[in-house]
Amino acid sequence: MFTGLVEEIGTIESVHPNGEGANIRILGAIVSSELAIGDSVSVNGACLTVIAKQETSFTVQAVSETLQRTTLSTFQPKDRVNLERALTPSSRLGGHFVQGHVDCMAKISKIETKDPGYWFTIMLEEEWAKMCVEKGSIAIDGVSLTIAHLSGKTIAMALIPHTANWTTLGERKENDIVNVEIDILGKYVYNFTQGNQNKSSLSIDRLNDWGY
Repeated sequence: MFTGLVEEIGTIESVHPNGEGANIRILGAIVSSELAIGDSVSVNGACLTVIAKQETSFTVQAVSETLQRTTLSTFQPKDRVNLERALTPSSRLGGHFVQGHVDCMAKISKIETKDPGYWFTIMLEEEWAKMCVEKGSIAIDGVSLTIAHLSGKTIAMALIPHTANWTTLGERKENDIVNVEIDILGKYVYNFTQGNQNKSSLSIDRLNDWGY
């Protein structure tokens, strides 16, 4: 479990494909300083397991399923990536609960300058867009963002200057592909109210009756 608050921008040192996926070595002195073999770390929003560690770098294993569902399959040496260590019980939760389970990839359709920062617009498939709400949370490349505007399958998120400077999102361009994780709360609410209508009496109307 993560918060979506990036600790460091790391650099891909090497990618070694193997029969089970790929081993990826990443330079990141801050994150690497407290990692141990077997720990989980978020790399551009994908939860990966540390299989080797050096003083200022570490190696993670990405299985074939992860490579197919995320942008990790495009990683090349010198690429910059967002890094975050797993949440601990004593950590402050400044972002939102991020599992590190990427739901889909999406193309950045528009980047607009809106003082004091930027707006990122992406288009999601309907199955994911219907679980999003305005002012709700979403993780883009492992970064916790707030949905500023929602219209059908179009999702726009505000990006403040600090986030642009502290993550790789400030380097993104229109048509770039990013990893997307929908807020887990949205998934559960949708499942209870829509996905399991034959199994549950909970509905949107009933939630409205209760004041939600």
